[in-house]
Amino acid sequence: MALVERTRRRPVETAAFDDAAVALRQEVATRVLSKAKGLLVPLALLIAWEALSRFGVFAPHLVPSPTAVFDELAYLWNKGVLVEHVWTTTYRVILGFAAGTLVATVLGSLTGASRLARELLDPTLQALKAVPSLAWVPLFILWFGIFETSKVSLIAVGVFFPVYLNLMSAIQDSDRKLVEVGRIYRLTPWQQLRYILVPSTLPSYVVGLRSGLALGWMFVIAAELMGASKGLGFLMIDGQMTGHPSSIVGSLILFALVGKATDGLIALASRPLLSWQDSFGKMNKGAGNA
Repeated sequence: MALVERTRRRPVETAAFDDAAVALRQEVATRVLSKAKGLLVPLALLIAWEALSRFGVFAPHLVPSPTAVFDELAYLWNKGVLVEHVWTTTYRVILGFAAGTLVATVLGSLTGASRLARELLDPTLQALKAVPSLAWVPLFILWFGIFETSKVSLIAVGVFFPVYLNLMSAIQDSDRKLVEVGRIYRLTPWQQLRYILVPSTLPSYVVGLRSGLALGWMFVIAAELMGASKGLGFLMIDGQMTGHPSSIVGSLILFALVGKATDGLIALASRPLLSWQDSFGKMNKGAGNA
């Protein structure tokens, strides 16, 4: 009897496994197609750019063709310097992002949770936020010289403000009813932080991290104006001084690619932490899959 029962069960188990495999393949195909859609606009722009360059619409000494840009990047790659320039800039952004995020998280938490700290610190920080990035360059050169400390400090300044503002605002905008429920259940301050404040502030905090990272990539250009001998900013300045627009445009493209990759890493790392959200974006995603 056991053998007969096992034999009857196998077709059912096999069918369930096949259905799960089909569903998995469909989900993977949907995700790949969704990502591929984002390549349509860049590819269309590249094709149009190349065509206009070949028809002589763009002057080669002002707007190089994609082929010329690719040749320039291939030349730098063959010389063995392209990876070094990309990594140098990326390393500076990583250090500046870590420093700016650390300070912003501490001050954002403090001003968000404490009214006294907010009244003391926030007006000054809001005023400093309006200072342009290039305005910090002479001061940082005076303080730290033209070495790495000044560059990393400038990037950290750019990262700081989006992270600080998003975290402070998220703490301030946390649902008061949830905090009151936590007090009714006699949660300790640590438990309130862990189970109420952190989940409620995490979405805005992640947005702040991604915005801060984007500003970090913007500020690294200004940072590498301060006497850099390596990095994508150096490549751009070198292309300007030597009359190689293909080097400038190639550096811009590399900035876009590496910046997008680092932003994607933050989005990927935060996805499990935000899986509890029942958001409008997930509803649209589900409707698209249906």
